[in-house]
Amino acid sequence: MFLGTGILPPTRAYFAAENRIIQSLSDGEKLVQQGRNLYEAERFYEAVLLLRQAVEAFAASGDELRQAIALSNLSLAYQQLGQWEKAEDAIAQSLNLLETVTSNEQKQILAQALDVKGRLQLSRGQAQDALITWQRAGEIYAQISSPIGVIKSRINSAQALQALGLYRQARNTLTESIELLQNQPNSLLKATALRSLGNVLRVVGDLEASPQILQQSLTVAQAIKSSPAQADILISLGKTARASGDIKAALEFYKLAVDTGTLPSIQVQAKLHQLSLLLEDKQLDAALTLSEQIQSQIANLPESRTGIYAQIQLAESLIKLGKAAGKIVNYQDIAQLLAGAVRQAKNLGDRRVESYALGILGGVYEETQQLSDALLMTQQALFLAQTIAAQDIAYRWQWQLGRLLKKQGNITGAIASYTSAVQTLQSLRYDLVAIDPNVQFEFRDRVEPVYRQLVDLLLRTEGNVEPSQDNLKQARNAIEALQLAELENFFRAACLDAKPEQIDRIVEQDNPTTAAIYPIILSDRLEIILKLPRGEKLHRYVTYQSESEVETTLEELEQYLREPDRTDDVKKLSRKVYGWLIQSLETELEKNKIKTLVFVLDGELRNIPMAVLYDGEKYLVEKYAIALAPGLQLVDPKPLQKNRLNALMAGVSEKRQIEGREFPKLENVSLELQQIKSEIPKNDALLNQTFTKTNLENQIKEKTYSIVHMATHGKFSSKIEETYILTWNQLLKVRDLDNLLRNDANKSNKIELLVLSACETAKGDKRAALGLAGIAVRAGARSTLATLWSIDDSSTALVMSEFYRQLTHSQPESGNEVTKAIALQRAQIALWNHKNQDWKRPYFWAAYVLVGNWL
Repeated sequence: MFLGTGILPPTRAYFAAENRIIQSLSDGEKLVQQGRNLYEAERFYEAVLLLRQAVEAFAASGDELRQAIALSNLSLAYQQLGQWEKAEDAIAQSLNLLETVTSNEQKQILAQALDVKGRLQLSRGQAQDALITWQRAGEIYAQISSPIGVIKSRINSAQALQALGLYRQARNTLTESIELLQNQPNSLLKATALRSLGNVLRVVGDLEASPQILQQSLTVAQAIKSSPAQADILISLGKTARASGDIKAALEFYKLAVDTGTLPSIQVQAKLHQLSLLLEDKQLDAALTLSEQIQSQIANLPESRTGIYAQIQLAESLIKLGKAAGKIVNYQDIAQLLAGAVRQAKNLGDRRVESYALGILGGVYEETQQLSDALLMTQQALFLAQTIAAQDIAYRWQWQLGRLLKKQGNITGAIASYTSAVQTLQSLRYDLVAIDPNVQFEFRDRVEPVYRQLVDLLLRTEGNVEPSQDNLKQARNAIEALQLAELENFFRAACLDAKPEQIDRIVEQDNPTTAAIYPIILSDRLEIILKLPRGEKLHRYVTYQSESEVETTLEELEQYLREPDRTDDVKKLSRKVYGWLIQSLETELEKNKIKTLVFVLDGELRNIPMAVLYDGEKYLVEKYAIALAPGLQLVDPKPLQKNRLNALMAGVSEKRQIEGREFPKLENVSLELQQIKSEIPKNDALLNQTFTKTNLENQIKEKTYSIVHMATHGKFSSKIEETYILTWNQLLKVRDLDNLLRNDANKSNKIELLVLSACETAKGDKRAALGLAGIAVRAGARSTLATLWSIDDSSTALVMSEFYRQLTHSQPESGNEVTKAIALQRAQIALWNHKNQDWKRPYFWAAYVLVGNWL
């Protein structure tokens, strides 16, 4: 029999001979065996007919055990067809027949039936229910002393954990399962466990370990000569190579999957991945040839939900191909392909696939300006998605509906639809990536525009009527939601799990000389929202400057800031940015006697230190203390307890070569740490050979530190695997740093301040500051002080020692309180005014940014 296949992804099941429980073949069993053969050939309709006959045969003979097995297998076949209600009914009947089992053999069949039920629940988006079902199956396997069954349940449970966004637990569960399988002979189960772990590692961004584990999986699949398993693993290897940016390797893996796979559906899936990547890499001639092959092959696929999804994916790729090649897209052919997919989905009764096909068809009508038809298709798609609670596709149709209503001039309706789309995305959060890992690569195309287009609508001036206060607040909240979504997409997990506090409350009550500034980059303009103390009103300013002009200016400014001899160019460009962001606000800032500016920056603005903005006479830092906040909320903002300062200092001053990268000597690290010691007597230090991950972890576990200061090479990148801190013997990746600092989570005193004094943002990476924001939010420290480019100069030691001197000499009781933002401002100005050194050039003093709590 072919029970026990629920360990594999919902799109495909494999069958192994050892799963057969009954040896002698009655008429009913012959029907089941024939059904199995048809199932493995992906002829699911025919398999269903034979399995239903088998169920009737076993019922007629009173063989309830075999009837239950046949019903479970029938449920599997219905699942492949997307006939969910029939699949539910079949597995419910099977479990009902197995209610009173007593023998170990019967209990094993019950556990296998639960495997099938869990698979159905996961396919229908009921991940929590699937987890409970598989845990129950695992308990039964344990009762009957079936270690292989227990491992199957663990692997199944890991899939449910992924769907719930619990990647760490999924990773740990799979790792434990693989350890248990190490001494077992090669099997499909072992290959599956390794493949699942490799996929989890890719999703969480561990692109070094993922291909290694997947290669182990491939070796096992080759040893047992399972062509379908090999093809699936090769597709996974292709996805990992693509995530790493290795397009050539990814294409090769997809080609190997096509050559290896014996099932037409696997070959089509591999070719669709190949086509998507060829389009991304602008290999348009190759993409055109491949698309024609896929079209002819899809036409011959048996009717199943896998085949319908293939048609939809092909339609999306054909639209992209037409646009990329500059050709007139044959939308009529694409519409016919999608209409066929809709008909097949209706025949199967699969409302999810039908919704998906209808929505894409609505998008085709949108492209051809058939707005009435587009609206009708989109509304139908949205209704179906909401009926089955498929939020991961519902948001796309809400977004599409908003675009269509905007084109029809219905701005109120458009805002309502966009708002619904954003709310749906926020309810999904990291679950969106669990459901559809492609979101990780398409965030800028499929998620970010939803937020920005909503903000654009909210902040539009209708006639001479300015946007309402409600619109300003909603726009600001939408941008914060986008920034949080960016961080969660970066980390593949929820970021802000502590109790945050609104910046507004701090500005109004705790720090009334502070203003918060929210610049928002839109396609045709820069919107600035200003929050002042004393009063709930938000102020709005707008500069009509195209997004491309803004990005070009910021890219040039970022480049010149890293070059000490380009001060004149820096002044010229930073004056332009000052005009965009600050000039219109000056009167209000002066009137309200503002001393500190807190920026919630958007896009490439995050790569520029606001301190360097220039009004023609003064830099911004000469007039204001400056801090950055990664969103409208801060985690537990409190002033620094100056009398309790104690620091853990760590640094690498020697030249190092780690993981194929060469890091030059940092000659001033020892001086920097020595000067900090003189300002903070309570300290511990890890320098060079003693600065290892293990020693750092032990120190943080043993003691409570208010400050962790790291003077070492590091890089911030928009790619999580490229964001790291250098220790003596390894690169401490951002995820490891996060885990280390969170060892402090159970202590009453959190790390107040994390300092990274020799780091830099990745050159040419428009979103490199995501890495810095990610560390700032995830590390658990209330504030992070870091450099945007590395300055190997004695000036760093002076800035840091002056910063700490200002903090330690703060006297709140006498009205002379020095916040962290003010301490940094004074340290930068002290460097600027140094008597013996010419450190006035922005290269030396502008790199420092304070992120998070500025108090």
